Amino acid sequence: MTWGRDTDEHEAADQARAFLDAGGNFIDTAAVYGSGDSEKVIGGLVGSLFKREEVVIATKGGIQFIDGVRTVNTSRGALLAELDASLKRLGTDYVDLWQVHTWDENTPLDDTMSALESAYQSGRARYVGISNYSGWQTARAVTKQELRAPIATTQNEYSLLNREVENEILPCSIELNVGFLAWSPLARGVLTGKYRNGVPSDSRGASPHFAGHVEPYLDERSQRIVEAVQVAADGLGYSPLEVALAWVRDAVGVTSAIVGARTSAQLRGILRSEEITLPGVVRRGRRRPASLRRPASGRAAVSCLTRRREACRWR
Repeated sequence: MTWGRDTDEHEAADQARAFLDAGGNFIDTAAVYGSGDSEKVIGGLVGSLFKREEVVIATKGGIQFIDGVRTVNTSRGALLAELDASLKRLGTDYVDLWQVHTWDENTPLDDTMSALESAYQSGRARYVGISNYSGWQTARAVTKQELRAPIATTQNEYSLLNREVENEILPCSIELNVGFLAWSPLARGVLTGKYRNGVPSDSRGASPHFAGHVEPYLDERSQRIVEAVQVAADGLGYSPLEVALAWVRDAVGVTSAIVGARTSAQLRGILRSEEITLPGVVRRGRRRPASLRRPASGRAAVSCLTRRREACRWR
């Protein structure tokens, strides 16, 4: 959420170059990130830093801040207007993956899904997906779209500090053969260990934009898990970041883990996690639900779009 706000275009270009050089190609953003500035930064890199066909661009619509108030509107008209605005900011006539950012209890699901169908059939979106849907919401959306504009992915938060998706959403995505994109695999940065001794002044936890997102993971339970990750990292000779990210990356049912680096130094640490393999005793953690103790039946369409298991959330 920092591109165009806390991360300027020069730093963004450096990160993009390092990510592409490492073999990455999947860029995730949203219309609401930086009030559209994230998409503008990415659009400025298209044609200058990379060719459009060299990257997989994913964006989302359905959330806006109007006069500082978070507003959800996933009606057909609102979504399609947002998509057109996103395409203009991104400097392209299509996105590879367009996602509904969240469930809207005030809009009939058929209306929301019709927007995805329109974008898919018109070619403005190569694939479509959903984000932050619950298990039953995911099942309804995927079932409704099966013969229209198939849902390729669902995107939800997943980390060692937040494993709620293991109860319903991961089993659902596995059963319905939908790709699962894990956002915030580092629990808003808390799993890196940077908050073990307080809130650093240059961290997101000290930012007025993000402090509220970080605070829930500074409780006693989270600290115990952070310390356990630190112990594992020390024993393995890795950083806590590498351990936490590799754990999500290799979890059953996960197609890709989406990360959001603010600096090139952070990105380098993230990319190093691709080189490590966690021992089974660390990967297993606590016992998982029975529905997740089997290999995924197959990756959804988005898996063929990515060369790396990590995606970069450039926002």
